[in-house]
Amino acid sequence: MAVLGGALEVGGLDEVGAAVAVAVDAGEVAAGEVAAGDIEVIGSDDPVAEAVGRAVVNEPAVGGVCVHAPASSVSAAHTAYARVCRAPRWRRGARPAVVMVASVTVEGGTVSQPWWRTSVVYQVYPRSFADSNGDGVGDLPGLIGRLDHIQTLGADVVWVSPFYPSPQADNGYDISDYQDVDPLFGTLADVDRLIAELHSRGMKLVIDIVVNHTSDAHPWFVESRRSRESPKRDWYWWRPPRDGHAIGEAGAEPTGWHSFFGGPVWEPDEGSGDYYLHLFDRRQPDLNWENPDVRAAVHAMLRWWLDRGVDGFRFDVINLVSKQLNPDGTGWFFNGPRIHEFVHEMHEKAWGGEQLITVGECPGVTVDEAVRFTDPARGEFDMVFQFEHMGVDHGMGGRYDVRPVDWVRMKSVLARWQEGLADVGWNSLYWCNHDQPRPVSRYGAGHTAYREVSAKALATVLHLHRGTPFVYQGEELGMVNFPFTSADQLDDVESRNWSATALAQGAAPDEVLAAVNARSRDHARTPMQWDASEHAGFTTGTPWLPVHPAYREINAAAQVGDPGSVFAHYQRLIRLRRELPVVVDGRFELLLAQHPSVYAFLRRGAGEELLVAANLCGEAVEVELPSGWEGADVVISSGGPDGAGMPPAHLGVLAPWQAWVRWRRC
Repeated sequence: MAVLGGALEVGGLDEVGAAVAVAVDAGEVAAGEVAAGDIEVIGSDDPVAEAVGRAVVNEPAVGGVCVHAPASSVSAAHTAYARVCRAPRWRRGARPAVVMVASVTVEGGTVSQPWWRTSVVYQVYPRSFADSNGDGVGDLPGLIGRLDHIQTLGADVVWVSPFYPSPQADNGYDISDYQDVDPLFGTLADVDRLIAELHSRGMKLVIDIVVNHTSDAHPWFVESRRSRESPKRDWYWWRPPRDGHAIGEAGAEPTGWHSFFGGPVWEPDEGSGDYYLHLFDRRQPDLNWENPDVRAAVHAMLRWWLDRGVDGFRFDVINLVSKQLNPDGTGWFFNGPRIHEFVHEMHEKAWGGEQLITVGECPGVTVDEAVRFTDPARGEFDMVFQFEHMGVDHGMGGRYDVRPVDWVRMKSVLARWQEGLADVGWNSLYWCNHDQPRPVSRYGAGHTAYREVSAKALATVLHLHRGTPFVYQGEELGMVNFPFTSADQLDDVESRNWSATALAQGAAPDEVLAAVNARSRDHARTPMQWDASEHAGFTTGTPWLPVHPAYREINAAAQVGDPGSVFAHYQRLIRLRRELPVVVDGRFELLLAQHPSVYAFLRRGAGEELLVAANLCGEAVEVELPSGWEGADVVISSGGPDGAGMPPAHLGVLAPWQAWVRWRRC
């Protein structure tokens, strides 16, 4: 058994002052279950590891032999664990189990679990967060000026969407220089100041990395496009037309793939007579990761940002970088044949051993693939963004084929992810981001009398799952979708392309408008609502997207300091994560799986457990919940019938959009 950054508790370790709850990949460990010689210890430094090793092997019920693998940090412990797995005794296919523990002090040294397990991440879309210079576009100085809001909320990690130089074909996800800042958002000095301001608050910075593709204005692509003999030609995917076809003819494209933004993925380049691949917009050509020079350039860029002081990376659509293109026009690009090789290489050459947080956005990823991506022993990512739960309200036509949310299916999907990553790997938890509509409009009560309580109920359910929660700007206020009245108001390239295609194919204009009003990415991108002043305090100029007309009602100034606000509810949920280890480490057990609106589950940890219940509809319901919880402490509550948020005396009676969490020792 390998102990990563902590001590194994088998009958207690009082002799060295350690009292710690452990989560083991094989379930709870009892005395006598660990055979002699089956122990590996990986500590945070030599003295601590030796102390932990002595504590473990001195337990009579264990009787093992400690093999010391020193590591300077928890992330380095993951690398050390991989070395342990390569030792002769483990090469026959079995691997030592992984034990992850909370922070524990042993003989004067401290050993901690990965710091991001107890963190809450706040995502900032800089264009829409805060404008410091009146040009109508948010920027890095504006973000720095609003850090107190994020700190007051309780989030300790800030993930900032791309701020790099870009032609803005996809609002910054088309990057023309990975190592600078677009003047629209500020300067590198502003990034340095942001890092310093965050670190002075004990907070961390995650930056967005987009390396499946670049902008067509990136010098790499400009050079690649220059001629077939260019030294950077194979930095991108160039292919000639299919045999018997001239470039630009129907059927000449090398594959029949369709772009995520509509249309074919192959763009003809008349100058060279070849096509280049773009899975997204035609101005976002895909990098060829089969070329080792491309990968080396990516690794060097990541190390450059680490040297500036960033604390982690979120990788955009990273599981698309390995592609299989066959001569007959077949192939695939989701989780391609070399994806894990590429990610592991990036881990080893860019940040191996650093105490970072790394998140891979992986559309189409399965639970089994996610386990491989996030298994610490494999050295890839800390967690992934999966999309399965985002498709629960999609019809066969995709995101604009709008369906009501099916809570039975949603619960089934999220429970499967909880169970699948319970022992190896880690979940990210999110309802929305810069690519998704507002959750209160999508899953909750929308802009109705139940807006606030539905926002609290959705937050309660999400934050009490096992994983690291992500809060998108404005989510903590219960912001809602913008009421577009015309497709002409849209800025999002995906929404514009889909609308144009749908109208050209004969869809009714009112149906197209209804679909984008439900699903457009622009809903997440309208300006942050800070106060009731003009333009919601976002800018003194004209905002690049219109501010939601409800900003005088829904804004930060009206909520911060109000104990009954959505903001205050998020604060309580975040505090609970730091106060109760069961929120971080407890195992998940779904209840009432077939109930159409009640989302209920148990979290079970060492010596404590939680019962979570939420009614996600506008009607009161009565359900049967486990007995024995009537006297348990209510640690979070919202939406009670008396308006105070307290649950009724009868455990199973839930008011519309009511949610509560009960805690007890066990």
